[in-house]
Amino acid sequence: MKVTPFDDNYFQKINKKLSFNFSRLNLLKRALTHRSYLNENPKWKEIGHNERLEFLGDAVLGFLVAEYLYKRFPQLPEGELSFLKSALTNEKILLEVAKELNLKDLVLISKGEKEKITYNDSLLADTVEALIGALYLEKGIKAVRNFIKKYIFSKLRKILKEQKYRDPKSLFQEKTQMIFKLLPTYKLIESWGPQHQKKFKVALYLKDQMISEGVGSSLKEAEERAAEKALEILEKNNSYVFKKINP
Repeated sequence: MKVTPFDDNYFQKINKKLSFNFSRLNLLKRALTHRSYLNENPKWKEIGHNERLEFLGDAVLGFLVAEYLYKRFPQLPEGELSFLKSALTNEKILLEVAKELNLKDLVLISKGEKEKITYNDSLLADTVEALIGALYLEKGIKAVRNFIKKYIFSKLRKILKEQKYRDPKSLFQEKTQMIFKLLPTYKLIESWGPQHQKKFKVALYLKDQMISEGVGSSLKEAEERAAEKALEILEKNNSYVFKKINP
């Protein structure tokens, strides 16, 4: 049976480096373990992978961000709060946190995945949520709130300044209705990857004209990416793409 090269001392160093101070080291180990790692390290199955912690962390993150925004912006309607919540909890923000924590070098994954992993990989965003879940179980809600304040709430000012917190699909639809009297449509082009790490590519159309494409770990995320790109194209008033569409 293969023996993992990662011992308690390795994780204690991570514990100290990230200032988590886990007393139950197995929680930290599990949070940093991707399912693919277990295939090559059967002995590690007693530790487990991080998908359940990811599920918990996603819920805790969503609650704390909703609570924060509710108190911070007492005059904002529910719709605007939802846009802001989505902007603070989406994959892009979580990947920024993953980069700040240097998770690409810390996460335990199969050798094949390790060779191709980048900071655009959704499994790193999932690992951030798993760490949040583990931190909640280990230290409670206050510790998670402090973590989110440091790594996520700190990004709110930039989001507000750039006005990119609106749902890109809704925003693009509003603009195309106003300018072209048309509604965008989305078409799945292809999907690939294992079930736990599936990717989707979607094309956005106005009439029969393809405007942009987007890739994501869900259909919703792929459509949002396509809408974001379409908004960028639309901002360039001389874009040949939109000149082909008669208002």
